Amino acid sequence: RLAQGGGARGLLIVSKEALVPPGGNKTQYDEIGIPVALLSHKDMLDIFKSFGRAVRAALYAPNEPMLDYNMVIIFVMAVGTVALGGYWAGSRDVKKRYMKHKRDDGPEKQEDEAVDVTPVMICVFVVMCCSMLVLLYHFYDQLVYVIIGIFCLSSSTGLYSCLSPLVQRLPFGRCRVPDNSLPYFHKRPPVSLLLLALLCLAVSVVWGVFRNEDQWAWVLQDALGVAFCLYMLKTIRLPTFKACTLLLLVLFVYDVFFVFVTPFLTKSGNSIMVEVATGPSDSATHEKLPMVLKVPRLNASPLALCDRPFSLLGFGDILVPGLLVAYCRRFDVQAQSSRAYFAACTVAYGVGLLVTFMALALMQRGQPALLYLVPCTLVTSCALALWRGELGTFWTGSGFAVNTSLL
Repeated sequence: RLAQGGGARGLLIVSKEALVPPGGNKTQYDEIGIPVALLSHKDMLDIFKSFGRAVRAALYAPNEPMLDYNMVIIFVMAVGTVALGGYWAGSRDVKKRYMKHKRDDGPEKQEDEAVDVTPVMICVFVVMCCSMLVLLYHFYDQLVYVIIGIFCLSSSTGLYSCLSPLVQRLPFGRCRVPDNSLPYFHKRPPVSLLLLALLCLAVSVVWGVFRNEDQWAWVLQDALGVAFCLYMLKTIRLPTFKACTLLLLVLFVYDVFFVFVTPFLTKSGNSIMVEVATGPSDSATHEKLPMVLKVPRLNASPLALCDRPFSLLGFGDILVPGLLVAYCRRFDVQAQSSRAYFAACTVAYGVGLLVTFMALALMQRGQPALLYLVPCTLVTSCALALWRGELGTFWTGSGFAVNTSLL
């Protein structure tokens, strides 16, 4: 504003710090009519060294492709996580029921129980999500480190949960710790699992320390994120299609409201969801929330020389439909439907994700993925149940005995 008031035709900002585009509200953008460009101090010295101080420069805005090849990677990771997590959760739940049925003489010994989600829990969860999102919007620089710490702990737990079944099948490292009275260790866990726990914790610590290394840290974040999503899909269980419908519809409204409605309620005119997911432009820490899958743009672009842009997909866009996929897998086994519901819901999720990508390309703005994923998965599952004449039992999740031949 000062530069424009002084008669400047443009503004070039040279900085020794990280290059962050300056942000403002809609009114301020309307008042500014001159272009603004950013240049690092190192690049300025290189330009002077190569061309001398009598250098002339011009602004150029290269065209960017509507879609990037990284969408293929995000699609494979998301659909693969939903399919694997849903299948694993459903198979695990059915196997537990079968083992409990076989052992009528006593309860089955289980190390970790699935959590059945009730309507009250869904309402409390949504209220917590709304509150946390608003708090992050107003106190981002303080709370972002809390979220990073929670992600490190939960993702290392998820990675351990995913790898421990494989480690237990290894032919070595089966010796146990000696007898002791220490908490947890008094159960004498195998040494291999202790080493695995240390490895998983080390992976999350490495990511936490080097999380801002754009060249490779995103690979660790995606691996930890996929493990976290698989762990959550295995642990959280929706007992009925009615609970699935309630959860998906409530979060559908939540996603649409915070993406499309909040720009009319904030002073800056920005979406609260997009602002929090990508990091506020005026953030002093320049930290990003880790609760997303992120893949760098793969298309060659001159803009990549200045910054490495990423495409993002939130964990909620995987977990919420994934819980419905897991329910469909359990119902398949009970109804002896040859994985019809599981396959149909998984394909519907993939179609919904493709529609999300197309909407992103056409509108060139952040999209609430649940706006497309929820109708695709819910309508497909409901239509299949109606066509098979099983809508009543599919809605309540009851009325079938466990079929052991499909375990």
